[in-house]
Amino acid sequence: MNRRQQRREKGVMMIEVLIGILIFSIGILAMLGMQTLAMRASIDSKYRAEAGFLANEIVGVMWGDPANLASYDTASCGATNRCAAWATRVQNTLPGGIAPTITVTNRQVQVVVQWQGPGQTTPSNHTMVAQIYRSTD
Repeated sequence: MNRRQQRREKGVMMIEVLIGILIFSIGILAMLGMQTLAMRASIDSKYRAEAGFLANEIVGVMWGDPANLASYDTASCGATNRCAAWATRVQNTLPGGIAPTITVTNRQVQVVVQWQGPGQTTPSNHTMVAQIYRSTD
């Protein structure tokens, strides 16, 4: 190899190393981004499962007390101890402390449980609709 070729190849290995480090760094950043998205999805899934469980719980309570359905409506929920305790548990369990709403129309019940997770700009919600009948209906 003559001196002219040596001068042209001087620093080529350093450029290869820097390009390798750049590609490796981009890969690491992409993996961290994917892990962040996976954690957010997992946390959101946890909140959705809890909201579904809580909505199902109050509908179960109402099925056990069909004669007093009107007392479970959001406007009068505080008058029923079980409903008030449930509403407090919803606010304490899910982030954001948003009060749930229960609407009773005839025998149709609509339960809306809302939460706002960290970093969310708008609240998420879970809505459950059920028809509740007495055995004499």
